[in-house]
Amino acid sequence: MTAPGRRIRWASPRTAGVVGVVALLTPFATIPITILVDRATSSGSGPSGVGLFLAFAVVFAAVGVVVARREPRNPIGWLLLGASLAMTFGTAGPEYAYLDYTVHHGRLPLGAIGVLLNQGWVYSFMLVPLIVLLFPDGRLPARWRWPLRAYLCAVVVYVAGTLQVAVIALSLRHPVDSDGNLAGASHPHGSAAWIGPSQHAITVFFGVFCVATIVAQVVSFRRASGERRQQLKWLGAGGAVAIAVLLVTIIWSSAPSFVGNVLLPIALMALPLSIGVGILKYRLYEIDRLVSRTLAYAILTGLLVGVFIGLVALSTDTLALSGRVGVAASTLAAAALFNPLRVRIQRLVDRRFNRARYDAEATVAAFTARLRDAVEIDAIRTDLLDAVTRAVEPSHVSVWIKP
Repeated sequence: MTAPGRRIRWASPRTAGVVGVVALLTPFATIPITILVDRATSSGSGPSGVGLFLAFAVVFAAVGVVVARREPRNPIGWLLLGASLAMTFGTAGPEYAYLDYTVHHGRLPLGAIGVLLNQGWVYSFMLVPLIVLLFPDGRLPARWRWPLRAYLCAVVVYVAGTLQVAVIALSLRHPVDSDGNLAGASHPHGSAAWIGPSQHAITVFFGVFCVATIVAQVVSFRRASGERRQQLKWLGAGGAVAIAVLLVTIIWSSAPSFVGNVLLPIALMALPLSIGVGILKYRLYEIDRLVSRTLAYAILTGLLVGVFIGLVALSTDTLALSGRVGVAASTLAAAALFNPLRVRIQRLVDRRFNRARYDAEATVAAFTARLRDAVEIDAIRTDLLDAVTRAVEPSHVSVWIKP
């Protein structure tokens, strides 16, 4: 029993540990369901692409439990855990419902719960803009109280609508179709006719709210300095990767399944990882180097791929060389261009995105050039101290010269 006058603290490291264990183990517990569905749908129909989205849920859960245990009063850790659980149940629920109502014709237990959880994965994405908005300390920015209330009301309406569609589907003989989707979800009618227009409006509002949260963090980044600026850099790096791949999957309608089923979940994992690093302040100073290296190698890869394809087309079509000879020559040319392009691109990217490293290298290069003509030991000592101070920015520096 709890002592009189003592309230239970739900937001505690112990609670975070319990919820984190559930969130981490639940995706693995759903693996047998996925295996059974794959065996039952050997023709390729039914739900698919589940495994990697469960891996996405595991990453959210892992980061969420660490943040919630370290900073239990920060809502971001709990939101990450909530997103993980919503993704897990929203992914496994439709599979279980498909297994129950389509394969076993309603003979499995708790099939109705799987139907109710059909849209749970959408709820996990609805938590993401809240995580971005509250990053890094969980405090709501000024003038965001009413927009947040409006967004939460929209989320409640969306959840209520999806649950009503699920309840109506349960009254039918076949609540889910051959693809695992809710019956009547695409065209709600009758008492659920209001759901279609409202969900379209909420989807537009969701997009506007996401853009607004990103703009708010960009403005905060421009005003921030020091450690907070480094934290926002981590958020921006992870968010940029996730948004870039998400836009590719949306715009590129004919993209191969590899992009949506493999690349998108992996890219979405970058967001919780960068959020965890930013909140826990782990080696924040390396973000500039990480961003510059990632951007430089992405540009380098794109240029080399373009050069390779262009040389293959030139050698085989214009020069009338055989396919093998053209590919071999193009490979050798791309390999020869790799290092010169890498050095030049890295310098250009460092100059813009890793300015500290660029300035440090420029300072060292200038000191080396001056050192060739220096002859007085006192002048060398003074110049060395100045170069080290500007390049490394230590708290203290001294030079000891042996007599």
